[in-house]
This record gives sequence, C-alpha cells and structure tokens, in this order.
Amino acid sequence: MAATSEKQNNSSKPPPTPSPLRSSKFCQPNMRILISGGAGFIGSHLVDKLMENEKNETIKTNVIGTLNMLGLAKRVGARILLTSTSEVYGDPLIHPQPESYWGNVNPIGVRSCYDEGKRVAETLMFDYHRQHGIEIRIARIFNTYGPRMNIDDGRVVSNFIAQALRGEPLTVQKPGTQTRSFCYVSDMVDGLIRLMEGDDTGPINIGNPGEFTMVELAETVKELINPSIEIKMVENTPDDPRQRKPDISKAKEVLGWEPKVKLREGLPLMEEDFRLRLNVPKN
Repeated sequence: MAATSEKQNNSSKPPPTPSPLRSSKFCQPNMRILISGGAGFIGSHLVDKLMENEKNETIKTNVIGTLNMLGLAKRVGARILLTSTSEVYGDPLIHPQPESYWGNVNPIGVRSCYDEGKRVAETLMFDYHRQHGIEIRIARIFNTYGPRMNIDDGRVVSNFIAQALRGEPLTVQKPGTQTRSFCYVSDMVDGLIRLMEGDDTGPINIGNPGEFTMVELAETVKELINPSIEIKMVENTPDDPRQRKPDISKAKEVLGWEPKVKLREGLPLMEEDFRLRLNVPKN
C-alpha cells in the first residue's frame, strides 16, 4: 500500500523548472531556432517560412554581432578585424571607389538591411576605437570567389558555374552591362592578413580592380566550362548597383598588396571544386 501511494505521489510531481536562460533576452523564441530535418520535405518548407524574417536577422547580425565582438575585444585587449563590404558604397557615383567616398545608399530599399548593417558596424568599430582605445582594422571587401563557396548561395560566380556544370542557361540579370570586380579567395586572404598585421586601422579596400560586365562574366564561364549552353536575360533585383570597382591605391601603399590571380586563372580552380561536389566528371 505504501509503495502504491509513493508511486502515485511521484507521478504527480510537477515538471522541473526551466533554466532561467530560457527567459533571457538572448534566448527569445524568434532569435534561435533549430530545425532537425530542415533539409527534408516538410522541414524545408518550414525553413522557407521562418526565413521570411531573414532581412531583420541580417541587420541584427551586423549590429549585435559586431557589438558582441567589440565587447570581447575590449575585455581581453584583442585587436579586431571587421570584414566590411563594398556595399557600403551603394550605387556609386564615383568610379572606381576610394575609401574616402561616403557612398550612395538607399536606406529603405530591399537591399538596405545588408548595406546599412555594415555601415553601422563600421561606425561601432570607430566608436569603440575612439572611446575605449580598441585596436581595430576594417577591410572593405569586394566580390570574392573560389573553392568552398556555397553552390546555391545566389552569388553570381557560383550561380554561373553551377548552371554551366548542370547544363542550364546562364541567367544574367538585365541589362547585363552592370559591372563587378572579382577577387580570388587566396588574394583576399593575403590582403586580410596584411591588414590585420599592419598598423593602419582602415578602412582599406581589398579587391581585384579587374572590371567585368555580367555578360562578359557569363561569356567567360561559358567558354571555359560549357560552350554549348545559352545565356538567358532575366529581370533584375531592385537597387542593383550599376558599377563596382575598387580603388586599391591605399592597399598598395599601406599594405604592399595587390591581387595576383586573374579571373581566367581562378574560375577553373573553382570549377574543379564544384565538379567534385556536384559529382560532374570532366569530359
């Protein structure tokens, strides 16, 4: 009888109290969501729905993430490098873009969460530098490509190479005359290390000044990877910059850096990596 009574008492025990961290500002439901099986049928659709908040998360990552890292650098006395972006120049009215150019950015456009997020991150870096003496370095990186890029990340070089290997048309956003400058990843890494080890806070442009229209890039990928595919023009996204080319005079002078890998040399290296991951043998 006593055993039965004890069993009943145990079964009516309240559940343990959740950790206080569950109600902290760092663990609110809309901040961290783990989806086990997110690559599956229903899971992938669930991810799509939840990712509708991605734009808010982009600016939060830039601002809150930078603040967190600056706080850490302040506590431990570390030097901190921010990889900012050429997007801080927006749709530039000066060409090529020097670091002294303040940019031409639409603060309420569909792309603004990224552009303005990086601009705020740069502001925070300099605020901490001036107020707390934090050693900072800021790199404004331009389009970068190379092995290990996400195959379906939406960036133009990975898009073109993946499409070429799959035998799909290369989709060029209209009008196709908009330009970008592409820096191979090994050159980018070399520039970032030189900046981090040097004495200049930046910002310093790190990028390849070789400038190509989107049609020229598509034609080069087609020639090098799959001459039989077609190039297809599609509608563009709003606020797409018309031109982008770094002025790397400061990088040359201060860091002794300039890129070495030309586009026609780098694309085959990226193609090889994509072929392995897509399991597409070379004919």
